[in-house]
Amino acid sequence: MSDIQERINQERQKAREVCSTEGDSSENCAVAWDTVEELQAEASHQRTKAPKKNSLEQYCEDNPDAPECRVYED
Repeated sequence: MSDIQERINQERQKAREVCSTEGDSSENCAVAWDTVEELQAEASHQRTKAPKKNSLEQYCEDNPDAPECRVYED
């Protein structure tokens, strides 16, 4: 997820540069901000797509050898 955030920041900086050199009403400025918006939408989609883990699941992921995380087979 951090990769997409880094890309959003890069594209945001690029959009600011394009808009400052070509003007806020230029077509390239609008395209640059559309790219930022699309990346933000994808990041949001990825966050909602991933199932949320409860606190025990998160703990067991971080500490798989903990007694609370043992799995017994019948």
